[in-house]
Amino acid sequence: MAWPNKNKDMLYRRLGNSGLHVSAIGLGGWLTFGGHVGNNVARDCMKQAYECGVNFFDTAESYAGGQSEVVMGQTIKELGWKRSDLVISTKLNWGLHNGEILINNHGLSRKHIVEGTRASLQRLQLEYVDIIYAHRPDRLTPMEETVRAFNFVINQGWAFYWGTSEWSADEIVEACGIAKELGLIAPIVEQPLYNMLDRERVEGQFQRIYSRFGIGLTTFSPLKMGLLSGKYNDATAEPPAGSRFAECNDKFASGVRKDWENEQWAGTIRKIVGLKELADSLGVKLSQLALAWCLKNENVSSVITGASRPEQVVDNVQSLKLLPKLTPEVMAQIDEYLQNKPALDPARQD
Repeated sequence: MAWPNKNKDMLYRRLGNSGLHVSAIGLGGWLTFGGHVGNNVARDCMKQAYECGVNFFDTAESYAGGQSEVVMGQTIKELGWKRSDLVISTKLNWGLHNGEILINNHGLSRKHIVEGTRASLQRLQLEYVDIIYAHRPDRLTPMEETVRAFNFVINQGWAFYWGTSEWSADEIVEACGIAKELGLIAPIVEQPLYNMLDRERVEGQFQRIYSRFGIGLTTFSPLKMGLLSGKYNDATAEPPAGSRFAECNDKFASGVRKDWENEQWAGTIRKIVGLKELADSLGVKLSQLALAWCLKNENVSSVITGASRPEQVVDNVQSLKLLPKLTPEVMAQIDEYLQNKPALDPARQD
């Protein structure tokens, strides 16, 4: 159920089967805070988001070597926001900056989950986070150890809920099963990659985990790092100067850059051009159409957006006004452009 804010355009949705509500548009510090943009700009973006009704802010121990958490924590403190108004999340696994000997400073062992949580809270200058995620699976650590460790963190009051990020359906099911067997707290949320061009996991592989385990989604990269912003309408063009694709060495950017070497890139651009024409007919930006499309999925609690300018935050929030226009007919038209809707297994449908 979406809760309207009487004073703003924001919508709030329950996070999975929990009682926690998050803004349908969240703000993350993945490629910007502490890195791509200056601290003052990051502060301005967070301030603008808060004024637009955003209550959900997401970061991770590995973003900008820990500086994303530092910048986010400083901003919360400087602006004097009431902690109960905010939903703050961070993620553990990579931990590359926590020490000189890497071996126990990353992963999902009890040691790193406990030490990593305390280190994140110190950088954030917070007593607790609302959600702490397992940032990718750790297949070298027994699942029971990971589940018990996140329960310890919650029991200490350092986090209220825990979730997963970029886990497979089988791994989420395993964690939930172990938690149920041991009488422990199960993950309530998954944070996957999800956008118009990346649909298989969220719409296909996760087909049954929503109803069976009450898992909600806080999805990331709704614009596929700017690809769905409308800037990329030429199959032969290089990434615009200053764009994330041009400057970022993240694995997602690197993976998409490789597509320029094959025919897939030209086909993707043709799809985007068609979507841009549809957005124009609706009187909105392609980026807004892409965000609203993600939120039409009833399993998505919040779409985590990035911003390098405050005005981008306003644009993103305005995408919520588009939701009523995305009728079944329009959604079918989008599917016709994309030709990538996952085929569901009838035996796995509810």
